[in-house]
Parts: sequence; C-alpha cells; structure tokens
Amino acid sequence: MFTLPSMNLGMDTRTTRALDTEAVHAGRDDLAGRGLHAPPIDLSTTYPSYDSRGEADRIDAFATTGAEPDGPPVYGRLGNPTVARFETALARLEGTEAAVAFASGMAALSAVLLARGATGLRHVVAVRPLYGCSDHLLTAGLLGSEVTWTDPAGVADALRPDTGLVLVESPANPTLAEIDLRAVAHACGSVPLLVDNTFATPVLQRPAEHGARLVLHSATKYLGGHGDVLAGVVACDEEFAGRLRQVRFATGGVLHPLAGYLLLRGLSTLPVRVRAASASAAELARRLAADPRVARVHYPAVGGAMVSFEVHGDPHEVIAGVRLITPAVSLGSVDSLIQHPASISHRIVDADDRRNAGVSDRLLRLSVGLEDVGDLWADLDGALGERAGATDRPGALARG
Repeated sequence: MFTLPSMNLGMDTRTTRALDTEAVHAGRDDLAGRGLHAPPIDLSTTYPSYDSRGEADRIDAFATTGAEPDGPPVYGRLGNPTVARFETALARLEGTEAAVAFASGMAALSAVLLARGATGLRHVVAVRPLYGCSDHLLTAGLLGSEVTWTDPAGVADALRPDTGLVLVESPANPTLAEIDLRAVAHACGSVPLLVDNTFATPVLQRPAEHGARLVLHSATKYLGGHGDVLAGVVACDEEFAGRLRQVRFATGGVLHPLAGYLLLRGLSTLPVRVRAASASAAELARRLAADPRVARVHYPAVGGAMVSFEVHGDPHEVIAGVRLITPAVSLGSVDSLIQHPASISHRIVDADDRRNAGVSDRLLRLSVGLEDVGDLWADLDGALGERAGATDRPGALARG
C-alpha cells in the first residue's frame, strides 16, 4: 500500500553532489525506497482527512508562516507532491533553501512584488534591460509598485526607506548585458536582490552564491527545455518561500502537476542541453561577428545559448528568410528560435526607454537549440541575404 510522500523531499544538505548529479537525482531521492523509478504524477485537487481538528491546526499553521504542512497534502492550491519534487530539485541546483513554483514566470514575479508590497515596501529599484513584460509590470504600477530605474552603479543611491526589492537580469533580455552580481548585492544592503537567471540557468551561474536572496526563472524556457510547458519559479530562503506560498494560495497562481512533472524531467537533461547549445551559440557568435552584413554581436562572457546581433539591413527580412530556425517568441527550447525584440518581446516598453537600454530597432535575438551548428549557420547565411549590399567591415563582438 502506497502512502503519499511528504511535501518536503529535500535530501540531507550535509551531502554534497555535483550539479550534473543533482540535476538527475534531486527531488527523486525517495523513489527507490518507495519501489518507484519514475516520479509519480499526483493530479488530485483535494485530499481526504478524517481529523478535521488536526486539519484546521495545519491550515492555521500555514496561514501563520507559509511553511509546508507536515503529513499529507491538504488542497491543490496549497501545494502538490509532484510540484514539490520540482521545487526541491530547483532549490538544490540553485543552492537555496527552498523554491516556490507558479503558473508562469510573470506569476512568479507578481508574487514577489505582492509579498513585498504587503509589508508596505512597494518601491522597486531596477536595472534595464529586463524582459519586456517585467519592465511593463513595474512601469505601469499594475500591482501598486513604484519603480526607480538606474544603472548598476546607481543602485545604492536609488534606495529609499520604502524600497522592498532590487531587480536585475543578467545576462539581460535581449542585449545579454551582464552585471557584477556580487557588487550589486553589496550595494543593496538589507534590501533583497532578485536576479532573473532565466538565460544563464544554474548550469552557468548561481546568483545566490553572489548574494542574491531571490532567483527568478521563467521555467518555460531552459528548465522545461522543450517548448511544451508554462511555468515560473523563485528560488530563495525558507522565510521568503513561506510568504510566496501564502501569496500563491491567496491568488491561485499555482503550477499544474503535469507541468511540475515535465519540469522535473527537463531538469535531468538541463546541464547537457545548456552546454551543447552554448557551444553552438559561441560558434555562431564568432561567425556572425566576422560577417560584414552584421553590425554588432552580443554574446555574454558567462556563455549560454543566447546570441543577439544587429544587422546593417532590414531585420524583418532576416526573420522572413529563415527556414530551419523558427521565427517565434520565447527561447530555451531544443530547437532554435529567432525574434525581433523591438516588435515583439519589448514592444510594450516605451521606444525611448527601449533604445536607451540598448535594444535597437535592428537587433535580433537568437535562441540556439540542439541542431547541427553548420545547418544553423547555413540558414542564417541565407536569411541575411546577399553579401554585396553589406559594408566591408565585419561586425563587432560585444561581451558582458
């Protein structure tokens, strides 16, 4: 007879394992003892309890601290065992005490803003560029937040008594600009630093090791890795995780168990996928930088599978000209995707703000997948058009 697993699936933190091993085993450490190999999918929305007094006590305890209830689950909006496995695994990969999953990356960021705003700390200090919808969420004040935009050097001066959060993205979407996370964390003082780590993933960068209290992922991207799941997650300490669970319970931005299962499966191949795609991206960045049809190439020093480049010609013609690469929003899938940020992902950002952040109208963002790099280059070469109309000078490769 099987019993439901505890929602706390973390392994003994005294044991140190390599990231590649954690990617395969974290969140699954109890399976062999249960006679299982693949993680089960628990699709229940509610769970029986014949001890109503005890159930009430557990719900009261959650309302007080946001800690995961001991014993079997209570209700799908409060938590789910399959999702908990993914949260445990992601926390292990990021090196944090906990992680809290949501229905999307924007739901995850919204929960952070709501958690800080609930304490009266509604002011946010942020560094551009950010993902366009993150930028819009802050600028529009949709959740009652007020934002001060600054550069990394100006973070300390931008802080106020009511500052509840400092938000950065590194490498940034879509310019791939990088930030000295340790320096920014120091400048934050006691204000929590949130780092959007979607592009780097814990394979290339673990912001918590540099002083970030919160690490955000659009798990739709590399963590899922196959373009078939929407999700977001925040890796953090247990105290902040409790607040996020309370917001998730109140607002209902929960992750579906099947999505949690797909994400856990995606994590098992994350290091292999990121490293393989990164090798191809670095080679494509090199070739693009040497091409006279390309004005500038952006590729981060930390590496990764994202390349951005500015063309001398019409970027929309490049989008229309690809045949192997898919012109589509999003990123981080096993297949390569390309898009024009000024028209799509960052169209919602004011044009002057967008350009001041380095998002030019000729910039293209390429998410490199697992195809053969020669085939990808042949597709880009054809889409870039005739070389005769290009300048004689090759593009510049910008790192960091």
